[in-house]
Amino acid sequence: MLVAGLIITAVFVLTAIVAPVLAPYGFSQLRDADGAFGAQQPPGGSHLLGTTVGGYDVLSRVIWGAQTALFVIIVAVVLSIFAGVLLGLVSGYFGGWLDRILVVVSDAVYAFPSLLLAIVMSIVISGGKSNLIGGVLAAAISITVVFIPQYFRVIRAETVRIKAEAYVESARVLGAGSARIMFRHVFRNATRTLPLIFTLNASEAILTLAGLGFLGFGIEPTAAAEWGYDLNKAVSDVTSGIWWTSLFPGLAIVLAVLGMTLVGESLNDLADPRLRGRRAVGQAAGIVAQTSVVPGGTLVAGPGGLGGLEGPATHPTDGLEDRP
Repeated sequence: MLVAGLIITAVFVLTAIVAPVLAPYGFSQLRDADGAFGAQQPPGGSHLLGTTVGGYDVLSRVIWGAQTALFVIIVAVVLSIFAGVLLGLVSGYFGGWLDRILVVVSDAVYAFPSLLLAIVMSIVISGGKSNLIGGVLAAAISITVVFIPQYFRVIRAETVRIKAEAYVESARVLGAGSARIMFRHVFRNATRTLPLIFTLNASEAILTLAGLGFLGFGIEPTAAAEWGYDLNKAVSDVTSGIWWTSLFPGLAIVLAVLGMTLVGESLNDLADPRLRGRRAVGQAAGIVAQTSVVPGGTLVAGPGGLGGLEGPATHPTDGLEDRP
């Protein structure tokens, strides 16, 4: 799972980085030297994956869409980690009325439907649609609001547990300030699960971004390529037998989410000491099972099966007393 997830994720990231080189056309390009592309052209020729109902090249839109998705993931997850970790440290370490207020607000936001909250924030920030920078930032910030409670809850719980440890009490007795204890002693030990949450939230960010675009609250097609928007415009094509306008953007979403989810689940398995213990027991059991139990090698059945092992050829009775 980890190897497969890393391969899929690496392909996604590399595609996003080298999109200007891989894409045969621009994400909003409608014509070349030979003239206009034409709408809903089937795959083949100069358009390997066909064209959309708007006349855009499908392959180019899919490749450029990876860049948009990666940009949104980086901005959204970095902002949510920064805000969620900071609030979690402060809330868990100091406690009191501030902790109670932050917990109530976090639970209220966490209980709110994530996609609906992202739609509301997108409308508030950019009116639903915007250019590349504004649209990406609007989508990223709306996703950030959804993810902050997740990081806050995890970091707060770890901070409450860690601040009662002996080494934290020792640092406090030695005169260390609260800021030094939080960021030097508590922060290091409270953020060990962040890589796992990061990978899982990255996949959720792609789905949320695609959901915003599909519902019409995403990025303008002339500002950036976005898979959810392309799926929205391809809905009417499906009933007409035009499959390529929806297949490839949808497949890109599935593969990107699948790769990051596999990485996250594998990291969870690697970080779980119970699963490591089970694997160690299983490996030890396999070694014991392969250990020789009779002189000359491992006990296996011959061509005659178990009966051959128990027959007179392999179990002579000379000098032995047979009993029923």
